Amino acid sequence: MRTRIAIATHAFLERHFPERRVFLRSDTDTRFMRLKPATQLIAFTGASLVVAWAIIATAILLMDSIGSGNFREQAKRDQRTYERRLNDLSAERDMRAAEAREAQERFNSALEQISVMQSELLASETRRREMETGIGVIQSTLRRTMQERDAARDKAETLTAQLETSGASGPLVEDSESGPSPVDFLTAALADTAAERDQISADAQDALLQADEMQAQIRLMQDQNDQIFRQLENAMTISVEPLDKMFRAAGMNTDDMLSTVRKGYSGQGGPLMPLSFSTRGEEPSPDAERANNILNQMDRLNLYRIAAEKAPFALPIKSAFRYTSGFGKRWGRLHAGTDMAGPSGTPIYTTADGVVTHAGWLSGYGRLVKVQHAFGVETRYAHLSKIRVTKGQRVSRGDRIGDMGNSGRSTGTHLHYEVRVNGNPVDPMTYIKAARDVF
Repeated sequence: MRTRIAIATHAFLERHFPERRVFLRSDTDTRFMRLKPATQLIAFTGASLVVAWAIIATAILLMDSIGSGNFREQAKRDQRTYERRLNDLSAERDMRAAEAREAQERFNSALEQISVMQSELLASETRRREMETGIGVIQSTLRRTMQERDAARDKAETLTAQLETSGASGPLVEDSESGPSPVDFLTAALADTAAERDQISADAQDALLQADEMQAQIRLMQDQNDQIFRQLENAMTISVEPLDKMFRAAGMNTDDMLSTVRKGYSGQGGPLMPLSFSTRGEEPSPDAERANNILNQMDRLNLYRIAAEKAPFALPIKSAFRYTSGFGKRWGRLHAGTDMAGPSGTPIYTTADGVVTHAGWLSGYGRLVKVQHAFGVETRYAHLSKIRVTKGQRVSRGDRIGDMGNSGRSTGTHLHYEVRVNGNPVDPMTYIKAARDVF
C-alpha cells in the first residue's frame, strides 16, 4: 500500500516537476547538478511562501496607510470640533465673568442703598418717638387746662350765686370810704373768669387739632416706615439667600462657617448691635423687632461677604484659557484637580485670601504653590514655569502667585488646580460653579 502511494506520488512529481540537470562548465571541466522532483517541490513551495508573504505584507502596509490617513483626518476633524467647543466655552466664561462683575456692582449698589435706607429708618423712628413725646406733653397740658377750666367755671358759678344773694337782700351802694362796691368787683371777676374760660376752651380746641394733626403724621410715618421695612426685608432676602445657596452648594456648613467668621473679624467690621428705643427695659415694639431682624440679616450678609473672600470662589486664571481635564478617575487613578491650558507664562492668581505653605518643586507637581485658607480649605497650583511668592507669605484674592508652565509630569503647558478640604481633594468646579450662579 505504501509502495503504491509512493509510486503515485513520484509519478505526480515527475509529471509536474520532471527531473532537471543544471550544467556548470569551466575552462577545463564540466559538471552538472541534478534537481530531483522533491527538491524542485521544496524550492517552489519556499518561493511561493516568500511571494505570498510579500503580497500580504504589501497589502497590510497599503491598508494601514489608507486607514492611518483616514484616522488622521478624523482626528483633525475631532480636534477642530473640540477647539471650536473650547472657544465657545471660553467665550461663555468671559461672558459669565462680565455678568459676575456687573452683579457685584449691583450688589455693592444695593448695599449702599440699604445703608441709606437704614439711616432714614432710624431718623424716622427717632422723629416718631419725638412726636409721640410731644403728643404726651400736649395731652398733659390739655388735661391741666381742662381742670383749670372746670375750676374757673365752678368759681364763676359761686360768684354768680353770691351776686344773686346780695341782690335779693337789698341794693348795694358804693361807700366813698370803703372803696368800690361788691357789685363792680363781682362783675369784673365774672368777666375775667369768662374770658379765662373762653381762652382755655380755645387752647383746648387748638391742642385737640394739633393732636389730630400729629396722629395723622404719625400714621403717615408708620406707613412710610412699613414701606421702608418691606423694601429692606426684600433686599435682605434677595441678597442673603443666593449667598447661602452658594456656600451650601460648595458643601460648607453655613452655621459653623459664620460662627468661625464671627470669632475672627480682625478689624473687618463687627456684628450690628440690636436697636432699643426704651430705657425702662420694656419689650421691644414690633417696629423695633423688624429693625433688629433686618440688622441680623445685614450682619449675616456682612459675614457672608467676609467668608466669600476667604473661600476659593474665583478662577485662578483671568485671561483666555480652555479646560483640558476635569476632576475624577483617569487612567485608573484619581485626577485630584482641574487642568486649564493656555499660553506659557499666563499669570496665575490665588482664588482666596490665605497663607502660602509651600512654594517650590514637588515630585510630579513640578513647581507648586500651596495656599492655606480659612475653614480648612487648601488650594494647589501646579506645573508652574515661575513662582512669584515665598513660603509664609500672606496673599489676598487676586494676587499673582506664579506663571503657567509645563514643569513636572505634564503633557503640555497648563495649570493643574486643586482644592482640598481638611486634606481631602474635592472638585474645584464645585466652588467655581457655585460662585458663577451668584456673582
